[in-house]
Amino acid sequence: PRHLDRNIALVGRVLAGMEALSALPRGTEALGVYKPDFPRPAIVAARLAADMPAPERPAFEVMKSDAPSFAEWVSARANRRDDFFIRPAGALDICNALPPARATK
Repeated sequence: PRHLDRNIALVGRVLAGMEALSALPRGTEALGVYKPDFPRPAIVAARLAADMPAPERPAFEVMKSDAPSFAEWVSARANRRDDFFIRPAGALDICNALPPARATK
């Protein structure tokens, strides 16, 4: 679906470092897909935070999805009243209902 073009992270939810992924060249085929002979950029390193020494780990707070505040947040997203929206959708797809997160360091 077009609404996911350039909006989906094939590596999962990215909380930090999206600028590195965004800098990768887009393919020239439909939806930014690479042609078979296109030189593919390499991701040369990745680390899990659990494998890093504690002082080096990034720290984030993520809203708990079982909290009443999360249900309120989802409802607010599904029934937006900003100037852009003429009529609230009354619904929300899963990609737009990810719990808010923030860095704590």
